[in-house]
Amino acid sequence: MAYSDPAQRNQVIVLQEGYSRQEDGDETAMRANCTCTLVRCRDGTNIIVDTMTAWDGEHLRSLLVQQGLGVDDIHVVVCSHGHSDHIGCNYLFQKARMHLVGACASHHDLYMDHLDSGNPDEQLALDSNAEVVVRRSPGHTLSCVSVIVDNTQLGGRVGITGDLFERREDIEDENIWMDAGSENEKVQREERSKIAQLCEFIVPGHGPMFPVTPAMRCKLKEDAASSI
Repeated sequence: MAYSDPAQRNQVIVLQEGYSRQEDGDETAMRANCTCTLVRCRDGTNIIVDTMTAWDGEHLRSLLVQQGLGVDDIHVVVCSHGHSDHIGCNYLFQKARMHLVGACASHHDLYMDHLDSGNPDEQLALDSNAEVVVRRSPGHTLSCVSVIVDNTQLGGRVGITGDLFERREDIEDENIWMDAGSENEKVQREERSKIAQLCEFIVPGHGPMFPVTPAMRCKLKEDAASSI
């Protein structure tokens, strides 16, 4: 059921927009940090997606305080994949009931058999209404996941994709996401098209949220078809 009042919907809040760029004067180095996103679910579940670097702990605490939350108010931690600029502050959230790093789910030393059926369309609900789910989206790494949020304050479905998409510009310029690394470019093209068909908005791994247009869907579908 969709609600007409945005305040009654799941809230997708980008806490910090990510970036990635070549280091000035050094072609062998780059600077990067991930987009960090908070999802406040209608049922009271709070989810953080991608926790930046290990040096961002105090900054992340302050971003949550601005939303009226502390680190102990986070119930689920999702990291789209295991690279250090996406998992660095997981240690803050020791009261969370589950940490997902890619498709690996754990709590303390307990590892859970989620997203491990071999079914590429398997989903794991993160809230009691099953409006916020995590699904596999391999490509950048083969264990990557995305969080899909229905019934949002934006009026459409949001995909929080990690580095499946680096930033909006990589739809026109494939070299952006390919240069960032891909463990399977063919699969990544296919997953990019799937997510674009599913979602009205995308939160990429290293840039601001953007709306998905029909032209983008068409381009991504053509890219996926060309890789077959």
